[in-house]
Amino acid sequence: MEPDFWHDKWNKNEIGFHLSRAHPLLTCHWNRLGPASSGRVFVPLCGKTLDIHYLRDQGADVVGAELSEHAVLAFFEEAGLEPRVSDWHAGKRFCTEGITLFQGDIFALDRSTLGTIDAVYDRAAAIALPPALRQQYVRHVIELTGSSPQLLITLSYDQSLMPGPPFSVDAENVKELYSQHYRLNCLSSEEIIENEVRFRERGLTTLTERCWHLGPTLPAT
Repeated sequence: MEPDFWHDKWNKNEIGFHLSRAHPLLTCHWNRLGPASSGRVFVPLCGKTLDIHYLRDQGADVVGAELSEHAVLAFFEEAGLEPRVSDWHAGKRFCTEGITLFQGDIFALDRSTLGTIDAVYDRAAAIALPPALRQQYVRHVIELTGSSPQLLITLSYDQSLMPGPPFSVDAENVKELYSQHYRLNCLSSEEIIENEVRFRERGLTTLTERCWHLGPTLPAT
């Protein structure tokens, strides 16, 4: 997707993907990442998600990346927080205690700027990107984080029935994208179309949400 697409969505407040609570799959499965879950956690394409507050409450030092400055400013304003703002080479860095958000192009973010990451939480990034850009994104995040373990949430449906975003990312897609770097464990798989009026209105009849734990690969024997 072109950057202007997402800037336009935020400027028009067309953010049906934003939840008014922490994601239930995050609260249910976050501890599956073990000690990494309370380390330094990267949230790519974070928007103004309340998941950041949940992660912070679990003791994590949360680092997000978000293209839209509108989204970042809204996150801090709605939380009643006044961040310190500084520049990085592709945008602005917003910081408060335990939370750092990099506003700008995630593909311009490098390991020296981001710093060490212990875990990744991806609820809205992989499914936000079309296939070619998704592959680039996955490679980039793996490189950025040194293959840190991930909690990944995906949606899958008949892509011919509805244009993304969100895009369909099924189990085979996850295998193709991640299996060279991670051991994959599907923690949950649930049909959720009955609860998603906005997707039924767009023509979907089935919609499956999955939560994945992407962990270290097993050592060679």
